[in-house]
Amino acid sequence: MAGLFDKQAEIYVDARPCYPREWYSMLAAQTTLHALAWDVGTGNGQAALGVAEYYDQVIGSDVSEPQLKCGMPHPRVRYLHTPLSMSDDELVTLIGGEGSVDLVTVAQAVHWFDLPRFYNIVTRVLQKPGGLLAVWGYGGIVVSPEFDPIMKRFFDTTLPFWNADAKGLFDGYRTLPFPFENVGLGSEGNPLLLDIPTRLSFDGILGMFRSWSAVNTAKQRGVNLLSEEVVKELENAWGGPNLVRPVIYKAFMLAGKVKL
Repeated sequence: MAGLFDKQAEIYVDARPCYPREWYSMLAAQTTLHALAWDVGTGNGQAALGVAEYYDQVIGSDVSEPQLKCGMPHPRVRYLHTPLSMSDDELVTLIGGEGSVDLVTVAQAVHWFDLPRFYNIVTRVLQKPGGLLAVWGYGGIVVSPEFDPIMKRFFDTTLPFWNADAKGLFDGYRTLPFPFENVGLGSEGNPLLLDIPTRLSFDGILGMFRSWSAVNTAKQRGVNLLSEEVVKELENAWGGPNLVRPVIYKAFMLAGKVKL
């Protein structure tokens, strides 16, 4: 996935939903200590800031330097560039060493990872037995009976342009390997289903579509999936450019501890 989101880094900052605060308190309640958390694939730091409300220090890491340049500042968050060329030992040392981390989070990104390598690193850095790994994502969006079928038709046009790894989102992480101990917040094959309620303008949801990797991949190949005609059809179904609507992102989570 390295470089996949570099070109739309600034769009990504404004386009993605904020995760509910109660998610972070729910995860914090599962860890014995609250000294250090690691948000992997942090992007602009959205999840890292939420975690920082409950942990003394948060490391937000990403392979994308342009994404990190959009990182939102917080006194307890430190952003680190972790190129794919970095060895496992180097990464473990950079994060804080063996058994140093209380919580590892991955928001809307774990499907891009080399999972065996990532899980091995997580197992090394997590506190045992008190540390927790939580991964989550979102796929479907529910707006209204008028807008949803038009949005679905647009989404179908993006399917040929998604990276194969991104398609892990489409089944809500139900087939994602997750070899960690079940703590009741979603387990392998049985993710915890969650809603992210928010309100969006038409520009807001259009910005989200424009931030999709598939839309940008299509554009690089000379295909404009968000043509003037498509945007107009979406706008009409939305109810006009000035309408702000309630929207629900359909999310899913897996969380677990290292099996001892």
